[in-house]
Amino acid sequence: MLLSPFDIPSKDRYKIATGTILPRPIAWVSTLGADGTPNLAPFSFFTVASADPFTLLFSCSHKPDGSKKDTWVNAETSGEFVVNLTNQATAEAMNITATTLPHGVSEFDVAGLTAAPCQSVAAPRVAESPVSFECRLTQIVEVGGNAVIFGAVQMIHIDDAIYDGNYVHLAAMQPIGRLSGSGYCRVTDLFELVRG
Repeated sequence: MLLSPFDIPSKDRYKIATGTILPRPIAWVSTLGADGTPNLAPFSFFTVASADPFTLLFSCSHKPDGSKKDTWVNAETSGEFVVNLTNQATAEAMNITATTLPHGVSEFDVAGLTAAPCQSVAAPRVAESPVSFECRLTQIVEVGGNAVIFGAVQMIHIDDAIYDGNYVHLAAMQPIGRLSGSGYCRVTDLFELVRG
């Protein structure tokens, strides 16, 4: 089958993208609203942009009504955000935070999570997250109806149980990945390929 992305509806392009580009890591992004309300939402269009300078990016879409999502507004207004990583232990709470809540309601409270202070940004981090990256906004690139949001990492919070100063131990971290629909995966079956 040969498909032109210009000839198929947007919803079908989305289904093909999310059904083939996987597993995707999840950026569980926390921000602080102008009114001081913490916001928390997961985004699976996420990756590392650069290790030097250490920069992360995630893509945020509009709300169904066409307005910018709170994460987008908060990052743009404050110039900062925190990328928290989720794992098997926090998967259910992360899923709860994907729910659209009324403006001014904190996903931290609804999901029963702890909003912990950061060192270099005002936005809180998820205390239950195994890894949190405090980020300063470097740029927002609009692609269609989405914002690709870049942030330079200022500080890293990483659980002592998963990092020994040399290696990240995946068995202790228990990361999960996003698939299509309601699907997620665990990182449990590993193999190595040695380069010649």
